[in-house]
Amino acid sequence: MHTRTRSYHHGDLRAALLTRAEETLREKGPTALSLRELARDLGVSHAAPSRHFKDKQALLDALAQTGFERLHETLEASQEGVGEAFAERLDGMFRAYIGFALDNPALLELMYALKHAPEASAELVEATRRWSELLERVIDEGQRRGEVRKGELERVGVPIFAALHGYAELAATGHLPPEVHEHGLDEVIAFTLRGCAPDGA
Repeated sequence: MHTRTRSYHHGDLRAALLTRAEETLREKGPTALSLRELARDLGVSHAAPSRHFKDKQALLDALAQTGFERLHETLEASQEGVGEAFAERLDGMFRAYIGFALDNPALLELMYALKHAPEASAELVEATRRWSELLERVIDEGQRRGEVRKGELERVGVPIFAALHGYAELAATGHLPPEVHEHGLDEVIAFTLRGCAPDGA
């Protein structure tokens, strides 16, 4: 049972709104999100959320931004304790990304739906850029070590991302055949590494 007497310190309500919004997103999808309903769920006045989000789009933007920030943190953590070899670093990144996708399918879909939207905030664009730069750094280091084929980072990186995100989306939406689950990711990683190998390797 919700009460209307709950009070929040500055910043706490914003965090609470985002947490509850993500729960609603996971349970019911983005169309069910409403600032009025979130306020009711949290036991605050209908006007309270407007101090942090001017409208539903601003809320969705913030959700996508925090999603990309968490994805970046997850991928950064995947690089701790792995070796310097490109194969090890890419393996860690792929597994962390797929794990994030499986844990947050609705959020991941929202993140990419808003990533290129004309109304995307500068903060959201920056959050998307940070994780892309992490992948580019891994590719660049692999090239300098002679473990990745030469070429512009974007040309090498796009096929890697296509394999990574494509598999993540299939896994997160339940579109992979049951027999693929056990070894599918291993095969995608091996396939990607073969595609990244230097010419003549």
